[in-house]
Amino acid sequence: MIPWVQLDRAPLPDGGELRLKRRGTEFSIMLGTNELMNSRLSGSEEALAALACERINGRNAPRILIGGLGMGFTLRAALDALGADATVVVAELVPAVVAWARGPMATVFGSCLDDPRVSVRQTDVGLLIRDRATVYDAILLDVDNGPEGIVHKGNDALYSHRGLAEAHAALKPGGVLAVWSSAPDAGFTRRLAGAGFAVEEVNIRANGKRGARHTIWLAVRRPA
Repeated sequence: MIPWVQLDRAPLPDGGELRLKRRGTEFSIMLGTNELMNSRLSGSEEALAALACERINGRNAPRILIGGLGMGFTLRAALDALGADATVVVAELVPAVVAWARGPMATVFGSCLDDPRVSVRQTDVGLLIRDRATVYDAILLDVDNGPEGIVHKGNDALYSHRGLAEAHAALKPGGVLAVWSSAPDAGFTRRLAGAGFAVEEVNIRANGKRGARHTIWLAVRRPA
């Protein structure tokens, strides 16, 4: 068995740290004893983008906001689903995650960060959502562990009544808020509906037909 090797660590705003580990060609990002991401388990993160992009198919020059760079699974899937006229903005709060993407995990990311459709902002995705100067066709949130976060307490605001109202306002009519979570959350489903979204909840395996079941909410802003 090839042992895990720790490559780097990154402090978090609320304390604690992320750790990047490698075993052969496999990568893992850990928070304490919790594995947040693994390069061999990408199915639900890819589905987050694929399902959202299906619902905005045919729009001219769509503008997409992705909250959380992670290991790039959602970004790559979005680029595969979108045309050449799309714009994809990725917000990543932890600078080291961006550095890992261009450094030790460059083979995982491939060329997606150099795609001319992509810009990466090292900032809180909530700030971009609240920026009234821009509206989006889709907002994809793979932030923390979902509505029940464990990484950064500030992320909880994204999933609050106020945060969902801000996301609703940041979407064009018919736009999609797609949210990834490690587990179902009936309260969050109710909050989405209360914010004026038409809500669909989908259960997805972590990797195709294998792995843990994750939850994706597809919340559509109803046309005016």
